[in-house]
Amino acid sequence: MNAEILLFDGFDELDAIGPFEVLADALETAFVTLEGARDVTSARGIVVRAQHALSERPDVLIVPGGGWLDRAPEGARAQAERGDVPGAIAACQAAGSTVASVCTGALLLAHSGILAGRRATTNPQALGDLRAHGGIEVVEARVVDDGDVLTAGAPACGIDLALRLLERFGGPGVAEAAARELQYERPAFAV
Repeated sequence: MNAEILLFDGFDELDAIGPFEVLADALETAFVTLEGARDVTSARGIVVRAQHALSERPDVLIVPGGGWLDRAPEGARAQAERGDVPGAIAACQAAGSTVASVCTGALLLAHSGILAGRRATTNPQALGDLRAHGGIEVVEARVVDDGDVLTAGAPACGIDLALRLLERFGGPGVAEAAARELQYERPAFAV
């Protein structure tokens, strides 16, 4: 079982690093880009090396946000406008990947079309943008699990999302062990 975290310039650090920290001990987890192995610069200037290109069908694809709220020249909003990342998200979901987003990564999922007819959440400050897509039941929650598509609220909710994925794929004991390792108390979330 593998998880790939899709990086793009301007991604939010906690959106990507939080889930990586939770998943890496239990699943084969990698940072990826559409272009392949390369250095990727985060919203705050941290450089992370992506290991390889996004697979055609990772078991789990995690999409961070970043740069949406401040309309940064790089980040989720810029990727939504370019269209390549939303296209890749839709292709992975169509191939059978479980797709998950953290924070404003949900807007990339919305742009991909995979949130139509589903329940979803995003950063509280971007809920209006998510509602503007229409056809999405927008829920204010830390995590919304809608089967093969999961969404998480603000950046710290990425930890909750990753624990939910561990619970799904490894069982409650695996998720609880990971939470104990992090000394993290899991809050309630929408299911």
